[in-house]
Amino acid sequence: MMTKSDPSPATVDAWARLHRASGKVLERVEGRLKAEGFPPLGWYDILLELRRAEGQALRPVDIEKRILLAQYNVSRLIDRLVTAGYVEKRKSPKDGRGVMICLLPAGEALVATMWPKYRDAVEAEFAGLLDKGDAETLWQILGKLLP
Repeated sequence: MMTKSDPSPATVDAWARLHRASGKVLERVEGRLKAEGFPPLGWYDILLELRRAEGQALRPVDIEKRILLAQYNVSRLIDRLVTAGYVEKRKSPKDGRGVMICLLPAGEALVATMWPKYRDAVEAEFAGLLDKGDAETLWQILGKLLP
């Protein structure tokens, strides 16, 4: 029995389609990057946020707030970036117990090298599949969902 608070079938279908589409597009974009020999998108996402940050450094909690992709274990991902030589952990200058994640030149170079292939993958798997004006409409609709 439907009550006033139950979403319409169209709303439920739109919700499911949003999740499926997002997952599939990300999967295809990441597949293209993997085929080119690049690491996962999560790496790029963290490195890009570090590059954008003042001093190219962020606390791990700030990385979690900024990244585009869902990362349930950011600390493990950061450890992999440290091991690969793309970032380093330093003591926070403001709080000796705190840690800052700092972008290294190799990490900045990876972002620069990955971006053209990432851009091409987004074009092929997303933008190129939309009609004129679709991206603007989608941007406006999705903007309603963000705080």
